[in-house]
Amino acid sequence: MARSEVVVDLGALRHNVALLAGLAPSSETMAVVKADGYGHGAVEVARAALEAGATWLGSCSTQEALALRSAGIQAPILAWLDAPDEDLAAGLAADVDMAVSSLSDLRRVEQAAEEADARPRLHLKIDTGLSRNGCQPHDWPALVEAAKKHEVVAIWSHLASADEIGDPSIDLQAKRFDDAYEVARAAGLDPLRHIANSAALLTRPDLHFDLVRPGIAIYGLNPVPTDHDLRPVMSYRSHVALTKRIPAGESVSYGMTWTAQKDTTLALVPAGYADGVPRALSGRMEVLLQGRRRPVAGRVCMDQIVVDCGDDEIEEGAEVVLFGDGRRGEPTATEWAELTGTIDYEIVCGMYRPRVRRIYT
Repeated sequence: MARSEVVVDLGALRHNVALLAGLAPSSETMAVVKADGYGHGAVEVARAALEAGATWLGSCSTQEALALRSAGIQAPILAWLDAPDEDLAAGLAADVDMAVSSLSDLRRVEQAAEEADARPRLHLKIDTGLSRNGCQPHDWPALVEAAKKHEVVAIWSHLASADEIGDPSIDLQAKRFDDAYEVARAAGLDPLRHIANSAALLTRPDLHFDLVRPGIAIYGLNPVPTDHDLRPVMSYRSHVALTKRIPAGESVSYGMTWTAQKDTTLALVPAGYADGVPRALSGRMEVLLQGRRRPVAGRVCMDQIVVDCGDDEIEEGAEVVLFGDGRRGEPTATEWAELTGTIDYEIVCGMYRPRVRRIYT
């Protein structure tokens, strides 16, 4: 075993994609594999998702999309956020669909299309209230008019608070999206529509439209409190590098914030904050070791943590599960997120580290 390993269960991912696609049977499914598949590995995730019923892939940038093309993946891919100096021509030559949020975006795509001698496929993005990229409603008619000489595949937007069931902003954004669609139709376009992320896919079937874009849910992490059978795809494990017995009164790790109340056995695990274990978990973290959850003693260090094992005999080399799907009682990525005041997206995306080996099952 490596110092530590991220294990990606592609069977669980296929299950999740099939479940999600089944919830939107009249829509196509775009599996979002940006940020290296949320830390799970974009190429492997993309292949598994397509096998399970996804028909599109979503990437953040053209470079991410080209990495999928280089791996031989030919499914439709949308790239939606590029820096101004990105080589869009290479993406267009590789049949990557481009998101366009402004007239300046459109001009860059048009210039790149000339360089690549390619016909651009456009997804026009309307800003319905998230206020990131996307065209403001007052500029939308001009963008639609300028874009209609090209192949406009879709109009799309992104929801700000779909993970807060019943939030009034969802209906407001849906109304603005519908208004933008009517403008596009009046200009003679017949585009696909897509706005539903994971949360909206799970809770708002009225917003499924022609294409849904599940992201975090395909990795088995549910952004809303529903009981859908999503299965966490990633687990994180290491092993015991050393054991030792210390007497009562001895302290552990930097700052000596933890002191043994009685004689105890410690297990040293070679995974720390350089390997994705948040230092903010110090004093609050547990692991699964030899069938039991056990507390981490003292602060999380750069390279290691120390587990308090009481009077149990611990074998060097024993597997340590830092997080998993929870079925054996181990911590989960969601538990880590709740303890550190963040979201599980950040936990799994942060697990792609030089010293952490990623393997697939």
